[in-house]
Amino acid sequence: QNTVVLSAAIFISLIGLIIYLHFVKIDQESLLVIGSLGIQVTSSYASGKESTTFIEMGQVKDVVINEAIHMQKVIYYLCILLQDPEDPQGVSEVVPLFQSSKPRLDCLIEVYKSCQEILEQRKTASQSS
Repeated sequence: QNTVVLSAAIFISLIGLIIYLHFVKIDQESLLVIGSLGIQVTSSYASGKESTTFIEMGQVKDVVINEAIHMQKVIYYLCILLQDPEDPQGVSEVVPLFQSSKPRLDCLIEVYKSCQEILEQRKTASQSS
């Protein structure tokens, strides 16, 4: 009887570990910004599974670095602000990026500057045409 309980506990633990690796543990996050198309966010899980989200550039209002206070610590994270279709000056949604990897502020600033360059090129291209 004890071996059955022990075997069941080991089996349930292994199933839990597999579920954690497949659905929860993110190994790598990437961001691809193409000024004429949009922004692609990809998360690679420890199991090898990938999750990709694409945001059309017409929906993007801006990319910002936001800050939050968590457990007596300030955390910085990159966000995409989506434009409200009904109110061009408003924001309909805030999409946080790099939630699992939590890069340092200096890394976020580099990514932010690159994103802003691409967004500025898009704005100047649309104004000139």
